[in-house]
Parts: sequence; C-alpha cells; structure tokens
Amino acid sequence: MQANQLTTYTRGDLMISSPDESVVLKLASLAISAAPKVSESAIPAIGEVWPGEGGVNGGLFQGNGKPYYLIVPTGADAQAEVEWGGYREELDGAESAHDGLSNTADLVETDTAYPAAQFCSSFERDGHNDFYLMSRREASFLEITLGDKDVFSKDWHWTSTQYSAYNAFNVAFGDGWLYGSGKSSERLVRPVRRRFI
Repeated sequence: MQANQLTTYTRGDLMISSPDESVVLKLASLAISAAPKVSESAIPAIGEVWPGEGGVNGGLFQGNGKPYYLIVPTGADAQAEVEWGGYREELDGAESAHDGLSNTADLVETDTAYPAAQFCSSFERDGHNDFYLMSRREASFLEITLGDKDVFSKDWHWTSTQYSAYNAFNVAFGDGWLYGSGKSSERLVRPVRRRFI
C-alpha cells in the first residue's frame, strides 16, 4: 500500500476511510451487523396496528423513488372535517399527484390558512410528528388497501393535491371516486406518515 492511500467503505450515508484496511473492514462489519433490519415477519398485515409507528399499516406505496409504508392513525382524534383552504388562490406548489409530504410542506409554509394540511402536519402519535395530508395517489392507494377495513370513514377525504385556484382533489373512501371539489367545502382529513424499510 502506498503512503496516504485510503481504503474506503460506503453504504448509504455511511463512509469509513482509513489507510489501515483491517480497521476499515472491522468497522464496516460492525456497521453491517448494527444496521437495524426489519424482517418481513415483523411487518404487520395491512390494516393492523404497527406498534410504535403511530397507526395501522396502509401498505407499501411505490411513491416517486424509494418505496415506503403508509402509516394511518386511527381514532376520533385522527380525523377532522375542515376546508382545504386558499379558495381563489392557486398556490405555486402542492400539485404533486404522489408526494403528499412535499405538498403539505408547501401548504403550511405559506401565509394563507390551509386547515386540512395544518391539521395533518400538527398531528402527533407515538412520538412521531412527521404526519402530513396524503396526496391524491396516496389516497387512491389507501382506498384500495384499506377501503374494506374500518380505518377510514366511508366519505369524501381531502388530499393535498391542488387542482386549481378553486378546487383540490378529494377521494371517496368506499367507492374510490376521485373528484375536484371547491377548496371552501368541508371534507374529512386523515393524516398519514411514511415508514421506510
């Protein structure tokens, strides 16, 4: 080995570098064995409570990149009937069909009141405060995976996906219809969060 030549191990965000290859190998093997792993048997069935995650397993959503499980809280405190907000205003953002997290961030970071997104982003459960208002594709996915279970009320639910200055998308849980409704209308909202594996 030449002087100043490094041996490097990388895995995700982890990088270990040293001129001593044996040190890198030892630290890399420790990092691999210490990495938390979730076995398939530890993942609850769709519709079942995922202990410590803030709700039930809504299924593995493909998203726009890395897949993640959607966690849906249950109970009366996890649902509200509110306006979407921002009627007559077309926000530059909150238009993603699949990324409810970024849509919600766009909505709550403005001066305009968006009650649906604000309710979801302020929700906390099991020590998690990363809940958001689901996008229209996340909502359609959850209507398929959880529609026959007693998780969602069989009614219209807002999504975080804006349609226009006057409308935003909502999904009818129970029959799966997707529709654009007036932002000043009151609909149900339910926060969700992501669980990456």
